[in-house]
Amino acid sequence: MQDFNSKIIEEFRSNHGDVGGPFEGASVLLLHHKGAKTGRERVNPLAYQAVGANFAVFASKGGSPTNPDWYHNLLANPETTVEVGTETVPVRATELTGNERSEIWERQKVLMAGFADYEKKAAGIREIPVILLVRRG
Repeated sequence: MQDFNSKIIEEFRSNHGDVGGPFEGASVLLLHHKGAKTGRERVNPLAYQAVGANFAVFASKGGSPTNPDWYHNLLANPETTVEVGTETVPVRATELTGNERSEIWERQKVLMAGFADYEKKAAGIREIPVILLVRRG
């Protein structure tokens, strides 16, 4: 997975935020996060949904039964940065719940149908978290 992510990160940075392959046509950002246990800096490419000036990301992990590591890292260290296009943006991560989560999640399933498949895979095991990355400063 790290090799897969490395190629996407390289492509993202070389093409001012545009990528192909499984992310072709999607809005993609690079999430910087610090390991909750290790403190090590990490970067993950993620599909996102613009929410005003902010960004919603989805801890889908392809519908697997567990949340991705970056999700746990953001809960432990919510102040971070994202790369969007050629801009680096300081953000604070907040997990959405209730109607706020549902509204954004339902929109994401329309924008990218694969998220509905992830939801079906995770059904009865976990609800896929929606994280709002709110611009700081």
